[in-house]
Amino acid sequence: MLIIKSIKLTINYKFNVFSLHIINLMLGFFIASAISTIPAQTGDWGIISGAIIITINEILSKIIYKHNKKYILLYFINDIKIGIIYGLFVDAFKLGS
Repeated sequence: MLIIKSIKLTINYKFNVFSLHIINLMLGFFIASAISTIPAQTGDWGIISGAIIITINEILSKIIYKHNKKYILLYFINDIKIGIIYGLFVDAFKLGS
């Protein structure tokens, strides 16, 4: 009986963590929409904002992959980062079509 309860708790915990990963991906996608629209109002900040986004992305990747097994918060930050990259690709494809 104790084994069955622990299995059920494990399944519920994994589902909750999975839902948090999905929420963080969607949050990153939303942030990408904000990032891509705000600097584009003037038109001359495209290259500078792109360089800043790539620099922050690379710094976060270095931190995340250096400590990837220790902290669950880094997994969530990585999900947000992946959502931002995905959102920027989708915006680029929308502008290219």
